[in-house]
Amino acid sequence: MRQLICAVILVLLPCSAGAQGPTVPVPPNVKSDGLPPLPQSIADGLRPYSEFREAQLVAWHPSKRQVVITTRFGNVPQIHLVDGPGRARTQLTFLSDGVSRLTFGSFDPADGNTLVFRKDAGGGTEATNLYRYDMGTGSISLLTDGKSRYGPPVWSRQGGWIAYQSTERNGTDRDVFVMQVADPASAHRLGDTSGTWDVEAWSPDGTALLTVELLSNTQARLWRMDVKSGQAKLLTPRDETDRAMWSKARFSADGRIVYALSDREVGHSRLWRGDTATGKWTALTKETDVVSDFEMSPDGLMVALVLDRGTSDELQVIDIGTLKPRTLPQMPLGLITRLAWRPNSREVGFTYESNKTRGDVYSIDTSLGTITRWTASEIGPFNPDVLPGPELVEWKSFDGRAISGFLYKPAAKFSGPRPVMINIHGGPDLRWRPSFVGRSNYFLNELGVAIIYVNVRGSTGFGREFEQLDNGKGREGAIKDVGALLDWIATRADLDKDRVMLTGASYGGYLSLEAGIYYNDRIRCIFAGAGIANITTFIEQTGPDRQANRRVEYGDERDPDMRAFQLSISPITRASELKKPVAVLHPGKDTRIPVSQAMDMVNAIKANHTPVWYLEFTDAGHDDFPSTQANNQYMFGYWVLFVKTFLLN
Repeated sequence: MRQLICAVILVLLPCSAGAQGPTVPVPPNVKSDGLPPLPQSIADGLRPYSEFREAQLVAWHPSKRQVVITTRFGNVPQIHLVDGPGRARTQLTFLSDGVSRLTFGSFDPADGNTLVFRKDAGGGTEATNLYRYDMGTGSISLLTDGKSRYGPPVWSRQGGWIAYQSTERNGTDRDVFVMQVADPASAHRLGDTSGTWDVEAWSPDGTALLTVELLSNTQARLWRMDVKSGQAKLLTPRDETDRAMWSKARFSADGRIVYALSDREVGHSRLWRGDTATGKWTALTKETDVVSDFEMSPDGLMVALVLDRGTSDELQVIDIGTLKPRTLPQMPLGLITRLAWRPNSREVGFTYESNKTRGDVYSIDTSLGTITRWTASEIGPFNPDVLPGPELVEWKSFDGRAISGFLYKPAAKFSGPRPVMINIHGGPDLRWRPSFVGRSNYFLNELGVAIIYVNVRGSTGFGREFEQLDNGKGREGAIKDVGALLDWIATRADLDKDRVMLTGASYGGYLSLEAGIYYNDRIRCIFAGAGIANITTFIEQTGPDRQANRRVEYGDERDPDMRAFQLSISPITRASELKKPVAVLHPGKDTRIPVSQAMDMVNAIKANHTPVWYLEFTDAGHDDFPSTQANNQYMFGYWVLFVKTFLLN
């Protein structure tokens, strides 16, 4: 069978993309099946699009005007110190597997020598543990058990103690713990909780925590938990008719008021203020404003807000007393994340990203009204200014609902209807927004492929109702949203309806496979990463701390009727209908969607005599897939070869 598949592939390969000349060796941590050799010429051509870097804000130093960031200079991201705006980066960690590019970390407020950060201790298994970094000696010590999952560390305002959530007790529930960092043996669980909890903040006097009980991805409750007794007081309405989402909570300077984000009443996130004595909550932001993030200033007199304006973000700082915004310098259109105030100051830092840059650290002094750029990450030899900016596009789906996405057009040097890559995000409750697409600029600038990043039903950012449309038996609607996009592509003179491919990772991988089955006669090929092949076995085999949450999203597979429906829309069920070439990629250490899902899908496609390429990254997990710069280069090389072979020819 494998010989037959390889023979079909070699016949389809254009001479220029064949195995003539030098080829790229398979990395030792990669398994492959059904793939032709990867020409070195493709890897060389991709290199100018791969040498970009980014800087993500991790934390401010508690007493110096310094920031800690993550960036990559080798094969993996590491933690670096930046000793002032525009100054050189000093690498702090030299871990063989690095840290996540979006790692969480923070300094002891009373001790600028102690940084606690979170890192995967399981080499891709998402066993995120807490580590102490000593700024004086550079030594790193493990604070937690090295095998359970731990949430971000939250320091008490007095220093010395951190609070966090962990699966340490039974591997399923995410409980609340506290620890004196100088003595890891002091760690202990607070209260008698079950389910999924997150720690948000300490009270000013250090006696209580603000915690969130996450009931689903769209419903949560906010609690005040006593640090000494573990007793918890509910701060938000428990009325079952008020199924609101609560997140990102902070105490006021005196501890009597709580600020939090919630989508109650209007269906999208706003900033709310709650009185801990009366339980009364008041909205502080306009009904029309969507607030994606906020942070209280160190003196408690101001709050920095990130307002979601659809295609970009707006940073506002308002005075708590008057609720009036301060005048701030304007940022270029882009996305703002990782908001953090410098201790004992009126300077707020953040990471900024746009379709021209992957990410850099900036700050704004709210007293002076000045903006400062801290890092200037390289984007490599490729100049993104040669490409058109992303275009917001909309189409009507089967039920008349408007679905949207962003069309990235290829360089102007390409004429005629362009082949199309439909890229579907994961989640499902995530969202595409205009941003830097990295190596995918190669498809735009070198191959003339248009890319549409879609936000099918179930995506965040369009209100609570839209986000829940795909839950349970609504899942088929998301598949039909892709079909409606195919209809829309056919109406565009600049797009080639006969050369369309589907791609995506995680949930996007599932949807690429399933939509590819539904619309097999309207696509050329599928490139799916870490996707679900069988919804029922996925839920049964995913991490036990995720099962309850996934049942809310996909339905409860223990119910016979729901199980039958899940199987009916699982790619494995109708794999025999796939007649177009498929590439399946998967991380070998995936604890969310086990690698067995990919292997079952590949075997089913092989039985159908359909060309299938399989790549497994044995050292990677779901969250860091494909984990290293070297793996990324290899994966993208095959993505390019796959596009040249099956989409363009």
